[in-house]
Amino acid sequence: MVGTGKYADFEQMCRSLEASGAEIVTVAVRRVNIADRNKESLLDYIDLKKYTLLPNTAGCYSADEAVRTCRLAREAGLSDFVKLEVLGDEKTLFPNNEELLKAAKILVKEGFTVLPYTTDDPIVCKKLEDLGCAAVMPLGAPIGSGLGIRNPYNIRIIMETVKVPVIVDAGVGTASDAAIAMELGCDGVLMNTAIAGAKDPIPMAEAMNLAVRAGRLAYLSGRIPRKLYATASSPLEGVID
Repeated sequence: MVGTGKYADFEQMCRSLEASGAEIVTVAVRRVNIADRNKESLLDYIDLKKYTLLPNTAGCYSADEAVRTCRLAREAGLSDFVKLEVLGDEKTLFPNNEELLKAAKILVKEGFTVLPYTTDDPIVCKKLEDLGCAAVMPLGAPIGSGLGIRNPYNIRIIMETVKVPVIVDAGVGTASDAAIAMELGCDGVLMNTAIAGAKDPIPMAEAMNLAVRAGRLAYLSGRIPRKLYATASSPLEGVID
């Protein structure tokens, strides 16, 4: 899952989306032109036969703002499949979980399929699941920070706590971060800045594609246990003295 912001131009965005192998593309409702479809918009460059559109409520700081934005997206014909963000402050961009829960409750009742961006808090994730959210999207690190998965243990607890898909959202900086998220057993990763902010976004998008696939395959394969001391790779039985 990839975002569409921060690219140098629409051509670079399109080529990066293609290279990423993403199936779902997020669009910030408040940052695109949906009122006048006669004017150029990034929506003109997204092939909806190839990608599932996921409108998001980026830039919203209250439940009321987020709910209005989702309603606007649905009325404009975008989707009722939404990524719900309710931010707490402009400096950290951490979620305001109290307002997030309030917005999620309203939107689920109105028939939206809600994917909430939240902190890596297992209790909050469970509450979101109980409200009827289709997935939970805990942050790996602050939005755009590139710090990677700072608390893999919380992510693992979340996966044990909820039955809905767990998608790491925010904090990925490079391919190894995406691989780690998938090796933990997450169902997906959402990223934007890690690709769009790279010196060369298109090969970085391809690197993310490969990392997600490799991480998922490694998880399914079952890694060896970690041990403090060495274990010989070659068997000792039958060796020549």
